[in-house]
Amino acid sequence: MENIDLELIKSVIKTKRDLENANKNFGIAEDELIDYYAYQIKANKAKFSYLIKQAKEQGYELDMINELKIKIQEKQAI
Repeated sequence: MENIDLELIKSVIKTKRDLENANKNFGIAEDELIDYYAYQIKANKAKFSYLIKQAKEQGYELDMINELKIKIQEKQAI
């Protein structure tokens, strides 16, 4: 897989992180923020599903994306 679509991979990684954060915040949210985080979770789930579908169509799997995430982070740390 020579032509890695970095923007797609970065979007998958960011959306996954956003979904995880929304889930964490939902657990401690109060009052109106409960609805806010519920919508955030729903929106991020839909976006994540779409991006994963796009990634699969390009031949990526979630394990590959996680491996690429590590490689991207290592390059940014240098």
